[in-house]
Amino acid sequence: MTKAYLFLNAALYLLLAIWCTVKHAQTSRASGFVALDNSGHSEYLVIYGGLQLGLAVFFWYLGAHAEHHRVGVLFSLMLYAPIVLYRVATVIAFSPVSGITMGIAALETLLLISALLLFFAR
Repeated sequence: MTKAYLFLNAALYLLLAIWCTVKHAQTSRASGFVALDNSGHSEYLVIYGGLQLGLAVFFWYLGAHAEHHRVGVLFSLMLYAPIVLYRVATVIAFSPVSGITMGIAALETLLLISALLLFFAR
């Protein structure tokens, strides 16, 4: 189960990295970045392309090596707990937000809950 969870994370981050890189103008607008100058486009591509690609590779590595599965679950908890905390706070503070923001929030929450279940299942 842990292996599947880690590979799912890898696949999701890979797909997001590709999507945000290839369609960066559309995905940045859909995420609320209405106007980006050249620096903004660079920053968006670095974080939504490069960082997510790095996360995909790391999650793939963790999933491919059973001895790192526990570290993968801990990493997921450390990654998703603050993301979900910030997401909840910002959705409350800046409501209403777009459907894509709420969809990503739901996915992040599901990934956090899954990591918690895997962590406590041991």
